[in-house]
Amino acid sequence: MRLSPAELTALVDATETCPHRFLGLHPLGDGGCVVRCLLPGATAVEVRELTTGAAFPMERLHAVGLFERVLPGRETSRYRLHATYDDGTTRELEDPYRFWPTISEDDLFLLGKGDDHRVYHKLGSQLRTLDGVAGVSFAVWAPSARRVSVVGDFNLWNGRAHPMRALGASGIWEIFVPGLAVGARYKFELVGPHDRTPFLKTDPYGLHFEPSPNHAAIVCDLSGFVWNDALWMEARRRRDPRTRPVSVYEVHLASWRRVPEEGGRVLGYRELGEQLAAYCVELGFTHVELMPPSEHPFDGSWGYQVTGFYAPTHRFGSPLDFMTMVDTLHRAGIGVIVDWVPAHFPRDFFALARFDGTHLYEHADPRLGEHQDWGTLIFNYGRHEVRGFLVGSALSWLERFHVDGLRVDAVASMLYLDYSRKAGEWIPNRHGGRENIEAIEFLRQVNALVHLYHPGVAMIAEESTSFPGVTKEVSAGGLGFDLKWNMGWMHDCLDYFRQDPLFRKFHHDKLTFGMLYQWSEAFVQSFSHDEVVHGKGSLIGKMSGADDVTKAANLRSLLALQWTWPGKKTLFMGCEFGQFAEWKYDASLDWHLLEYPLHAGVQRLVADLNRLYVGDASLAENELRPESFEWLVTDDGAQSVVAFERRAHGRAWIVAGNFTPVERTYRLGVPWPGRWEEAINTDSRHYGGQGLGNLGGVQAERIPCQGRPCSIEVRLPGLSVVVFRLDAP
Repeated sequence: MRLSPAELTALVDATETCPHRFLGLHPLGDGGCVVRCLLPGATAVEVRELTTGAAFPMERLHAVGLFERVLPGRETSRYRLHATYDDGTTRELEDPYRFWPTISEDDLFLLGKGDDHRVYHKLGSQLRTLDGVAGVSFAVWAPSARRVSVVGDFNLWNGRAHPMRALGASGIWEIFVPGLAVGARYKFELVGPHDRTPFLKTDPYGLHFEPSPNHAAIVCDLSGFVWNDALWMEARRRRDPRTRPVSVYEVHLASWRRVPEEGGRVLGYRELGEQLAAYCVELGFTHVELMPPSEHPFDGSWGYQVTGFYAPTHRFGSPLDFMTMVDTLHRAGIGVIVDWVPAHFPRDFFALARFDGTHLYEHADPRLGEHQDWGTLIFNYGRHEVRGFLVGSALSWLERFHVDGLRVDAVASMLYLDYSRKAGEWIPNRHGGRENIEAIEFLRQVNALVHLYHPGVAMIAEESTSFPGVTKEVSAGGLGFDLKWNMGWMHDCLDYFRQDPLFRKFHHDKLTFGMLYQWSEAFVQSFSHDEVVHGKGSLIGKMSGADDVTKAANLRSLLALQWTWPGKKTLFMGCEFGQFAEWKYDASLDWHLLEYPLHAGVQRLVADLNRLYVGDASLAENELRPESFEWLVTDDGAQSVVAFERRAHGRAWIVAGNFTPVERTYRLGVPWPGRWEEAINTDSRHYGGQGLGNLGGVQAERIPCQGRPCSIEVRLPGLSVVVFRLDAP
């Protein structure tokens, strides 16, 4: 039985879209069978039956290594190939073309709709045992490719060795390669619809990658990892992040802490887990937030230009090491939030850009498909398979790595078609508007699915506009996020604290305006990495003051205002001890500053603010509701004083801020009689202040004030925030 010249040419030129039609075992009409194989470099091949041990030499049809053997009157399904190569070596191997597809018709249907929510268990590389043979199955979506092969060390990166089959009209290509195991490096070699020269792509679903410049994916097995965080995970299912204290320490793993004794090397995932857990427990943070831990090629992108949406970056260890870090943090009672970037991806040709020779993951029209600000590409959210890819990425981080939340980056850029574009540079939606309808539906879908499969996980939006309903439930027409960064409050506060105290009275509204929209969303009060880069200076460097002591006093006041204002908290690393230098992604934080009382005092203040906030959890439970807050003093711009009450479940805080250097005596209304504890005073010597205050507390008097039946007369040191606390009698 001979192949036609066209069929033979298609096989040896690796242009056949379904090589399984001709390679492998095929029955003949007379009850016999024919076996064909393509083994580049082989000079002789035998078919060896496993049941009988019989060996049958194969005929060489082409010098590239195409062989055939007709076995009339025989039916065999179990065989191996014994090959002799031109260097004299021999190998016995399983034939990859004798195995059935590893993806079913039902799988293809769901994948095509973008509705396979565990797509990462189908596409990419999967360790499998088929017909008693261990190996790795590979599958990739490349609908416009004319040929796809899997290449790697195992076939000398030869695209002729393992061409994959196209599974109908699904656009998915698949092959099972027997004998491969964990650690095998691989890529996909594709020929595009308009190309003659093959090109290489990394696996979009890869779990582990080698470093630049090669970027090969590495077969990985996570199944053997033993988690020890069952108590944490079970408790998380019962938690609502909106009603729990959430104090987040934002971290860039490469620059948090390095090892100077070893040339400034970065810490590995396992070291980071141990050290971050100890540090967060010491300072009272409830969560760490990792700037994108996903695989990325360029250190200077800080992880925000992702090429491996399913893979923890290789820089700090393996995926198993990443899991160990998360497990360690969970066992210490610290949650893990990761920054997730579905808004865009880089143009690096080895990754998603023009993946199959066409604009597959991105829009072809640059008015839809390019981010002008960042030089990146925008996902085509209207394509089912692209949505499925991104949904799978989100769910993979939660299922595989036990992550407790996703902080979704650059949501505003997803919501608006005219984001950072001039007239004529964007295309309106089908209704003539500027909203990206497909992106909005995608965000609703991913938030709904995360909450369905992983109760207790927090979805957090970095959204810088006034788009309505970001944290409203999907069923009520919202986007479905749990929380949203409060960018307006952050900008107003920083603008206020930049002002010389002499002129703050003219900017008093910056302190109060945020309450006009505070209850429109479920907010996180955040000072993130974005505020300490690109020439913006450090957080303490933004503070008004001619000397370090004054700047530190302002910083302590700002942090106390952040922690006592209703809403969850996020603080970028280094801000908790007042690092003066702007953050550098390629160097460690300036930990030596903690040798100085001024910086150690800021750190102690953050720890005490966290203990107050987490310890008074009843206030955090109620902090996203308007009844938890009431102004006491809003209109004293002349003295730059504000005061407010926080109350919930029989517990109250009275918070007063004096943002001039002049000490003041002030009477504040309180709801109950008794001795009000001075729980926080940012001017305490313990925090590096002058030590002025109220000797630990004040006794309430039966003097009505500000609508309350009682009042306290308090001492407000200059440039300070003081918090008084009392439980109801």
